[in-house]
Amino acid sequence: MDDKDLEILRLMQGNARLTADALSAEVGLSPPAVQKRVKRLRDSGVIDAEIAVLSPAKMGREMTVIVEVMLERESRRHLDEFKRRMRAAPQVQQCYYTTGEADFILIVITKDLKEYEAFTQEYFFDESNVSRFNTSVVMDRVKVSLDIV
Repeated sequence: MDDKDLEILRLMQGNARLTADALSAEVGLSPPAVQKRVKRLRDSGVIDAEIAVLSPAKMGREMTVIVEVMLERESRRHLDEFKRRMRAAPQVQQCYYTTGEADFILIVITKDLKEYEAFTQEYFFDESNVSRFNTSVVMDRVKVSLDIV
C-alpha cells in the first residue's frame, strides 16, 4: 500500500460513492488506475464494507447509551453465548470484548428510555450470567466515526 492508496482510502471514508473519475481528479491517477487500486483494496479486505450511515435522529432512534457489562462467568462457552446474543440484538450498534473491570462495552441505540429498559430486561436481567451493568446516556454525539486514515 502506498500514499496513493491511502489517499484513495481517505477520500472513500468520507464518501464511498465517489466515482473513479472523481477519485482520479483528487489523487492524480487515471480512472482505470484508480479502479484497479480500489478493486485490489476490496479484494484484499482492506475495504471491509461500503455502507450507508443512517441518521439515528431521522430514524427515530435518538437515544445512544454506552453500557459496561460485567459477566458472572467467563468460560469460552459463556463468552461466545453473550457475543452471539449481542450480535443478534438490533439495538446493539457496537460490542467490544474488553480488558479491565467491564467484560464488554456496548453502544446501544434506542428510541427512548422505555425501549432501553425493555432491552435491559431481555439481555441483562433475564440473563443469569450478567452480574451487573453500568449505563451512561449520551447527551451529545460530539464525534462519531469509523475512519482509520
